[in-house]
Amino acid sequence: MTFRSDVFTLNNREGVSYLTYDSLSAIPFIRHAFSTKIGEGTRTIHPMDMSFDHDDPEAVTENYKRFCKAAGFDFSSLVASSQDHHTFVRVCTSAEKGIGIYRAKDIESVDGLVTIEPGVTLCTYYADCTPLFFVDTVTHAIGLAHAGWRGTVGRIAEKVIRTMTDSFGTDPADLVCAVGPNISVCCYEVDEPCAKEFYALGLDSDKFVFPKDGGKYMVDMLECNRQILVSCGVKPGNITLSDICTQHNSDLLWSHRATKGDRGTMCAMLRINPEK
Repeated sequence: MTFRSDVFTLNNREGVSYLTYDSLSAIPFIRHAFSTKIGEGTRTIHPMDMSFDHDDPEAVTENYKRFCKAAGFDFSSLVASSQDHHTFVRVCTSAEKGIGIYRAKDIESVDGLVTIEPGVTLCTYYADCTPLFFVDTVTHAIGLAHAGWRGTVGRIAEKVIRTMTDSFGTDPADLVCAVGPNISVCCYEVDEPCAKEFYALGLDSDKFVFPKDGGKYMVDMLECNRQILVSCGVKPGNITLSDICTQHNSDLLWSHRATKGDRGTMCAMLRINPEK
């Protein structure tokens, strides 16, 4: 496996590989990580599967504990999303620790998570869809969101920012954001009804929707989400976009399209470091 990136570092600790954004690693009050399919000796059907939906719960729990140990998170601090490609954003506190991991889910639809409480680790899931990371450099609030195509055209990025503004007083100009890794424009083909949803956003769609023959289109989810973030007031220089495609890097990352659905699931984690 050859890994090349100008924005990510590929880490390997305790036999577990994970990605970190260099731009987010430079922020001292947070910790973040994005899992891969690489983990020595994992017992799940799909290596390092982080989804409880299609695998042995005990083996998935073991993956979480190994990943947390490698990437520097407290397993007991995790709060997970309950994703269904919608745009509900949950405000998380220590009272929600364990939900979706070692406590039952209590809400059926949660595709975005935000918190301002140190030591609460937000956790969301991916296998081609777009992760969105939000860090408020002034209030120290954070957010994570799962942006599939439905969540993207539903402007989940805007809804996360609005929730952070309403709940924590976030000024979008103070946000540092990262987008991806996901399936990139090189591989993300959609049909005409899907493309029309992107055109309807009223953004500069010529930069992220590209017609092909036969009523097909290529869509750049990175650029689309970037434009949504900028339209919300995030400074362009504060947004980092992924430079790796999940489908092209399916030896490292789970890709739904590359595996035709026979796959595991990756997770993103983000926390505010506990107060000392």
